[in-house]
Amino acid sequence: MAYARKLADGQSCRIHVHDVATGAGTVVHSSPTILFEAPNWTADGQLILNGDGLLWSMPADGSEPPRPIPLEGVPELNNDHVPAPKGNTIYMSANDGHIYAASLSGGPGRRVTHADHRHFLHGVSPDGATLAYVGVEPDDWSTASLRTIGVDGTGGSPLTAPGGIDDGPEYSPDGGWIYFNTERFSPGQAQIARIRPDGSDVEQLTFDERVNWFPHFAPDGEHALYLSYPPGTQGHPADLPVELRLVRGGDWRNPRTVVALDGGQGTVNVNSWSPDSLRFAYVDYP
Repeated sequence: MAYARKLADGQSCRIHVHDVATGAGTVVHSSPTILFEAPNWTADGQLILNGDGLLWSMPADGSEPPRPIPLEGVPELNNDHVPAPKGNTIYMSANDGHIYAASLSGGPGRRVTHADHRHFLHGVSPDGATLAYVGVEPDDWSTASLRTIGVDGTGGSPLTAPGGIDDGPEYSPDGGWIYFNTERFSPGQAQIARIRPDGSDVEQLTFDERVNWFPHFAPDGEHALYLSYPPGTQGHPADLPVELRLVRGGDWRNPRTVVALDGGQGTVNVNSWSPDSLRFAYVDYP
């Protein structure tokens, strides 16, 4: 069964690059047919996106349109995918509930996970040895909790207990923390938090009335970006008026809204910062 999201009648998909210093945004690709999601930015200046259950690549400057990456033996993908910090490997969540690894240039994929629960990848440790993901028991999102596993599929470990509806775990650039969103402080209202990779020192970071998801650090650690939904939003749905908020110098109490857009699901599900920390990519769906 196919699960890939599709554009609605009259809807389009636009891939943007935003310059943090100038505040200028550039549409680098627009599509009326394919719903692209969740850009990553690679060291060689490519954007990696999901669309129609496939992985796509395009130059971040928009000089060429997206093209499919030819993967072999990998099921239909969802929009969770993260490149390794070094080398040519990308890790991907598939709609069969497992994480796969493959080369960014394409070719055969390798299944990493084998447990019965569903796996939603969001982070790779800076040393490239460990994946951070959300584990969900089948058909029960209330069990969503943070877990880690080695990139070879060994050493799985829970970080949080089920019941907090945790999501989006991503390592800080120095590897000292895993940042994530959770409802364990405010049931029904996701806020940004962080936890040590050993599961200790859970700390809430945002405290506003909005619903906040998917924290992403720039590689230099100076800025963090997250997705902010209107108050009362349940989960992380698509097609809402949302904001991208920027945190500077760890001041999570005073974020700045840098983009307001129509989107949500698919906009910045994974880290989309450029390697030089000066720009980030995102997708909207007007």
